[in-house]
Amino acid sequence: MEKVEYRSAATHAEAGKAPAMKVKLLSTVENVRTYMVSFFKGDEVVSGLTGFALEYDVKSAHFQGIGSAFSVELGWFDFDRLEYEVIHVGIAEVTSIDGNITWYEDKPVVHAHSNASEKGGLVKGGHLLAMYVGPTVELIVTVEPTALHKKLNPEFNATMIDFDK
Repeated sequence: MEKVEYRSAATHAEAGKAPAMKVKLLSTVENVRTYMVSFFKGDEVVSGLTGFALEYDVKSAHFQGIGSAFSVELGWFDFDRLEYEVIHVGIAEVTSIDGNITWYEDKPVVHAHSNASEKGGLVKGGHLLAMYVGPTVELIVTVEPTALHKKLNPEFNATMIDFDK
């Protein structure tokens, strides 16, 4: 029987693992900016979005995209353990990636979910823990002017948007 791997729901990615990432400003309407953010072979998407938030002064954002990956780590939240059970996906078509960027303890936090199709069409989905890009992952990122912050919810050992801040 295969050993089950778990990850904390309160752990967030560090920037610096997406050296090939490219960013292009598509539009600015009042204080809202929309970007194309593309990742390339070997880039890690969650780390790259964290770096994007730091470099482009992102106070809050939401994104969506598609692409392909050499490997994906998804999470399924186990309410008994208050951790993510890790779901490993090999080479896959990324059929969707959606999420947001907020702030927790003065650092950007990427919260994303993704679906990835393995060879033969089997689709796995869940909370995105890590995604190492194949040829490309392409995201449309909309940056909002209003800051959103998170706080730790001890009941779930997870960060959630703090509407009081």
